[in-house]
Amino acid sequence: MANDTKRILVVLPTLGDRLETLQETLETIETQRQTASLRLIVVAPATAIQARELAKQFGAEVVDDPKTGISEAINCGIRARNGEEFYAWMGDDDLFRPEGLERLQRLLDKNPQAVVAYGGCDYIDPSGKVLAQSAAGKLAQILLPWGPDLIPHPGSMIRLDALEQIGMFDPALKYAMDLDAFLKLKKLGKFVYTREIVSAFRWHPDSLTVANRRNSSLESEAVKAKHLPNALRPIRYIWQYPIRWASSLAANLVSSRA
Repeated sequence: MANDTKRILVVLPTLGDRLETLQETLETIETQRQTASLRLIVVAPATAIQARELAKQFGAEVVDDPKTGISEAINCGIRARNGEEFYAWMGDDDLFRPEGLERLQRLLDKNPQAVVAYGGCDYIDPSGKVLAQSAAGKLAQILLPWGPDLIPHPGSMIRLDALEQIGMFDPALKYAMDLDAFLKLKKLGKFVYTREIVSAFRWHPDSLTVANRRNSSLESEAVKAKHLPNALRPIRYIWQYPIRWASSLAANLVSSRA
């Protein structure tokens, strides 16, 4: 492995239509370089000229978006791997908290059998104000096959060998690709966590339409059903509808705060 090989591959897909928040996101990634060895891959359409130039200003390598969905966009970034050990994802309006990547990497270094590390996540409004926090810890792993996915994609780190072993992210999925990957990864190794806040997810109440929330819920339920033992699939509705109701209530509460 070359001396200049980085340890963490950060993949940031963007359509290039959020330049202001993209710059803020890139700034927080740049700050991570103080404590973590990372390589940044930005996946963007060829037409997103301003976003691509902005990404290059922050030392990113730009990969063309195949325009076949978010999952395949992330996969394109992962295929640019060049010796890195770990994968981390970041949305173009989400943030890393100071030393967030270093904390997750340290967890994986201390636990060689672990395939995923995750931490706490702030939910922030468009201006950056913290609306709520998620730091479920061990509970997130217990609920993963049954309830809401409390492992934040922008607050997790995955061993790249394990991620490639499961075939990366399913291109057929639009909302629950991380849930599907986590459930597959649980069969390969253990998950480790910290309750420290390592990332922030930006909540846009005006873009979270009822239709999108319902589609996201239905896709998540289909993914969880696929991973359930055959004997439990016929009775999954016993807990499925209460969980859907509770998740919708929680989303509405955060949206009202935002």
